[in-house]
Amino acid sequence: MPLNLRLTIHYGLTIFLSAFLLFQVQPLIGKMILPWFGGSAAVWTTCMLFFQLVLLLGYFYSHWVVRKLTPYRQSLVHGGLLLLSVLLIPIAPSVDWKPTGAENPTLRILGLLTVSIGLPYFVLSTTGPLLQAWFARERAGLVPYRLFALSNFGSMLALLAYPLAVEPVFPTQWQSYLWSGLFACFVLACGLLAWRGRSGQVIAAPSPELHGVAPRWSNKVLWAALAACPSILMVADTSYLTTNIAPIPMIWVAPLALYLLSFIVSFDTQGWYQRKVFLPLLVLGLWVLAYLPTLGISELPIAVSMGVNLAAFFVACMVCHGELARLQPHPSYLTGYYLMLSVGGVLGGFFVGVIAPYCFNSNYELSVGIVLTGVVAALAVIPSIPSLHARWRQLAWACSIAMLLGIAYLRVQDHQEETDGAEVTRRNFYGTLQVFHNAERQSRSMFHGQITHGRQFTSPDKLDVPTTYYSPDGGVGKALQIKAAQGPLRVGVIGLGVGTLASYGRTGDYMRLYEIDPLVIEIAQKNFSYLARTQAKTDIVLGDARLQLELEPSQQFDVLVVDAFSGDSVPIHLLTQEAFAQYMRHLKPNGVLAVHITNRFLDLRPVVQTAAQQFGKAVRLVDAQGIPEKLVLRSRWALISSDMGFFQSSALAHASAYEAPPGFKLWKDDYSSIFSVLE
Repeated sequence: MPLNLRLTIHYGLTIFLSAFLLFQVQPLIGKMILPWFGGSAAVWTTCMLFFQLVLLLGYFYSHWVVRKLTPYRQSLVHGGLLLLSVLLIPIAPSVDWKPTGAENPTLRILGLLTVSIGLPYFVLSTTGPLLQAWFARERAGLVPYRLFALSNFGSMLALLAYPLAVEPVFPTQWQSYLWSGLFACFVLACGLLAWRGRSGQVIAAPSPELHGVAPRWSNKVLWAALAACPSILMVADTSYLTTNIAPIPMIWVAPLALYLLSFIVSFDTQGWYQRKVFLPLLVLGLWVLAYLPTLGISELPIAVSMGVNLAAFFVACMVCHGELARLQPHPSYLTGYYLMLSVGGVLGGFFVGVIAPYCFNSNYELSVGIVLTGVVAALAVIPSIPSLHARWRQLAWACSIAMLLGIAYLRVQDHQEETDGAEVTRRNFYGTLQVFHNAERQSRSMFHGQITHGRQFTSPDKLDVPTTYYSPDGGVGKALQIKAAQGPLRVGVIGLGVGTLASYGRTGDYMRLYEIDPLVIEIAQKNFSYLARTQAKTDIVLGDARLQLELEPSQQFDVLVVDAFSGDSVPIHLLTQEAFAQYMRHLKPNGVLAVHITNRFLDLRPVVQTAAQQFGKAVRLVDAQGIPEKLVLRSRWALISSDMGFFQSSALAHASAYEAPPGFKLWKDDYSSIFSVLE
């Protein structure tokens, strides 16, 4: 094999392996720490912010090394970092970082990630721009940007491989070992390239005669803006899909895969991105993204609405990344180019992950991203067509401004309709909550996106009527009524909602309610009266329920209710063997565990049944139909107990037994697969 071909393969495989490991460690470390921080989707958003920040530092390091150090010193410095990073594997977060209360976890998560994977992730993040610069130095006649497409292909392959081939097969400890082994291979491959390049030629300062005019700050700002727009759209559109179209677990894979695919296509060769094709599609796509919510999602089948949304999102990514590919500078400016791309990605992630949750009272990020994408695309395209006559240029600007004003008007109107009639619209780290009053049905409801967190009649004679999933005919209602016949109750509830279950409380009863979101507690107390009217003594514990149960002595509950699995972001850490061990520790010997497993997209029956079987408990399923006039929703509850007399109650005559499919694996903290329970 010719030396040049071997060298190209060596560079290519090292960059590919680096990108693959980057996108494998993200879900791996996230899976490891989610049980410590409540399993919230916001935890993953914070993780993504960390990854983007470290990527930015890696690109800055690469830019500095190439510009300031000789090849020999580059070899020494980077080789030293590679060796040092090997000392930090295998990755294993320390339990010292576990939270102890209900504090905002953002800073603790960032600190944990820095200590656990900061250096290995930093080293991986430097690989793309640094090795491309080294490749350009060794192969002066070749343009290295196609290696960026190869890098994104590695990222996308890792993204798809983790939920499909890694997570369902290996526990997290083995995932850590496998990842660490591949990381050691990467260190060896990258170290050899660093050693090989120690005697290379110093990269001279770029000269206008050889390398063209140096990029101006306006060029760099445009690079960052073109990178920021898809970053904003990706995270915001994922949130929009799960909130407004369908709360489908793992839906985040689709936008992220399309985001990476647009990078691959755009940077593989400029022939893929054609302005005459994608610019008209962008105009159509931005209108679609703006108009789809106004149309009314419920009027379209889920597959159609999601398909249209994702197609429009992909076109927007293609235009931004295609324009970035058109603006590639000479390889002499390569590291600065990638640095600005990383700056844009971080700014987009910071806007969605930090600014929006604390500055907005609802989800406005997607609207901002749609308008901003149109603005940046116009700034990138219109001035770059020198042959465009002045009059036509003015017309292009006028049409662009008119279109963007129209899109902005649609989005503003839609947001006004979203909040129209809402008594409360509030947002925090955990999401957006709204309270609506329905005068026709004389009721008040709390929503988190599409998910109903509870309803209460407002007419005085019905204030104590339990509604939604908690009616007397539902599983938890039956369990509470059966146990109440035996005397005063001690009840634990994981997931407060509007406090509906407090309506079952009688004099002498005690209810301990666990809720991770302080905003839910505030709204339940101020806008609903279940908690104020109950006859039972109640305590509300703020924080992740599992963490709090681990810290508390046995509560000796007669009934423990686990109600946290209706949405898209299912807190898996509440469904593992370790979680059930805590539930059983806090139950009386004849106590009942009631698990709410109503979910449109997941069949949680085998998860619950295998966990119960592990502790020698029996399971019965109680299905209840919805009764709209009584504000009762369809529900499925799994009742778990070792008290067979409880199951012989006439109220449970129609309850059904269930056996998990052969071979279904018990979920543990270090093993779970959401694909194994998809409907």
